[in-house]
Amino acid sequence: MNDFQLIVIGAGPGGYVAALRATKLGLQVAVVERRETGGTCLNRGCIPTKTLLHSSQVYQAIANGEHAGITAQSVQVDMAAIFAHKRQVSQQLADGIESMFQKAGITLLRGAAAITAPNTVQVTGPDGEQTYTADDILIATGSVPVRPPIPGLELPGVMTSDELLEGSDHLYRSIVIIGGGVIGVEFATFYNDLGCEVTVLEGMNRLLPTLDRELGQNLGLILKKRGVKVITGATVEGVEQAKDGLTVRFATKKGTDAVTGEKVLCAIGRRAYWDGLFAGDFIPESDGKRLLVDARYQTSLPHVYAIGDVSSQVQLAHMASAQGTAVAELLCGSGSDVDLNVVPSCIYSRPEIAVVGLTEQEAKEAGIPAKTGKCVMFGNARTVIVDGDRCLMKIVARSDSHEIIGAQLMCEHSTDMISELAQAIANHLTPAQLLRAMRPHPTFAEAMTDALENLAEKLTD
Repeated sequence: MNDFQLIVIGAGPGGYVAALRATKLGLQVAVVERRETGGTCLNRGCIPTKTLLHSSQVYQAIANGEHAGITAQSVQVDMAAIFAHKRQVSQQLADGIESMFQKAGITLLRGAAAITAPNTVQVTGPDGEQTYTADDILIATGSVPVRPPIPGLELPGVMTSDELLEGSDHLYRSIVIIGGGVIGVEFATFYNDLGCEVTVLEGMNRLLPTLDRELGQNLGLILKKRGVKVITGATVEGVEQAKDGLTVRFATKKGTDAVTGEKVLCAIGRRAYWDGLFAGDFIPESDGKRLLVDARYQTSLPHVYAIGDVSSQVQLAHMASAQGTAVAELLCGSGSDVDLNVVPSCIYSRPEIAVVGLTEQEAKEAGIPAKTGKCVMFGNARTVIVDGDRCLMKIVARSDSHEIIGAQLMCEHSTDMISELAQAIANHLTPAQLLRAMRPHPTFAEAMTDALENLAEKLTD
């Protein structure tokens, strides 16, 4: 008889959710974690980043409240205190996960895991090496930041998001951010809020290049208005030590150029992490980027499963959690009701951005007839009250069946509103059906009604 029915490797949002669900369904479960409970999301990703952005937003609200009749003198930024608050939030949430483990009867094993043979996991921790067996093994080891082979990225002062989130005792005079994706624009927002000189270098022709074109272009204009230097179409060629910081050399269509900052953030992306996880020839198939799994999340190794960033094309915490629930239910003989093809994505810039499903362009490229309803929120009362930037909502539906298939929101609290449209897509709802419910006044959500009405008119033309 094995020690456990399920061993989960990794206590991030995929692993801990899978463990809790499997335990609730009756399995005896252990979780192996080599670092902090909660994984990257809770300690080096989503939660700490959003905590920092909350601090910078509070600073902005106090320092720039003149439009609302509020004037403050000598508003100070205490970076040590900001990062201490970030650590406190992460610790509080991590303690909560460990408390849930204890109440559920889940065994938490501290150390680095290695799958050494079928149904066998070796854990190297503070007390040395221990070997455990399980009916099934679930890999939920996540991802780590990428450092591409660009000369100079190994220099002191060049950081990934992991190093940056460790904190600093002072506000950087200036920072150069390589990469204008989600990580890059969120940190650009944070440091710009606090008065740091920020430069963003993006290789594509706009920020957030994987999203709807208007979103990235609009955010670029807003950041430039706030003083951020945004350079798109920039290929970084190298980083060099300079007298007053680090100089990043890059090339554009106009030629070569350089920008210098006190620090450099490399925010180019993340890679699946399974370093040291497999012993000898006991290695599952991969495509070089992620572990390959079937529809039941099983790797090429019997009774070895994988979820989250280590195997998924979509690297998002809520995707890992949904997969964790699904694999636990599959192992227990039941099916999951969550539609894993409808995945919202949120960017905590200012204004926030939230998307789900297809853009109109993506739909047409897939051969799907589609139309878009749009509302630019200049007349939205809540947006006017908060003195917001250019905000908008776009909702996409099929021209034939009128089913909603996508949405792109860029406004205050869009990350909280996107779930309504994700539900609409998952349940094949139409604009007419969503218009049956009134939305309260004054709210940002009223703009959704305007976008839906615009879409409904286009669908009936």
